[in-house]
Amino acid sequence: MKRKVYIETSVISYLTARPSKTILGAAHQQITLAWWETRNQYELLVSESVLRECGAGDPGAAQKRLAVLADMPLLLISEEALNIAEALVGQGIVSSKAAEDALHIAVATVYGVDYLLTWNCRHIANPEIQRGISEYLEQIGLFLPFICTPEELLGEENAE
Repeated sequence: MKRKVYIETSVISYLTARPSKTILGAAHQQITLAWWETRNQYELLVSESVLRECGAGDPGAAQKRLAVLADMPLLLISEEALNIAEALVGQGIVSSKAAEDALHIAVATVYGVDYLLTWNCRHIANPEIQRGISEYLEQIGLFLPFICTPEELLGEENAE
């Protein structure tokens, strides 16, 4: 059985963006492309939130992002996920500016995915924030999926 990976918007953005002019951006793009080549090892999932975010902005770029998502199963935003996201923001665990990020975390949690894949290290793949989220979820009987970047999930054996 394949492990389930929730693909957060930042991963799709790096995958489909024009080549970055910054060293870090270019590195993220190359790593994302390398991970993408391994994607068949996993069951990829996205939420309505990812679909909405990928469809926003420049129409040409949005079309590229949405094309990548075309065949991926869509996780619906349940009332439970909304309640968890609201609680994470309401308790100050996740910043109110990052409410959409709280929703990604909540959806991935509710659906019991194995990994939440993201390049958002400020609000999602942040160890201090993850600690608070994990403590909250534990109190309500849920477990936080493993949150990682494509580089971490790529692993040493696949890295170039």
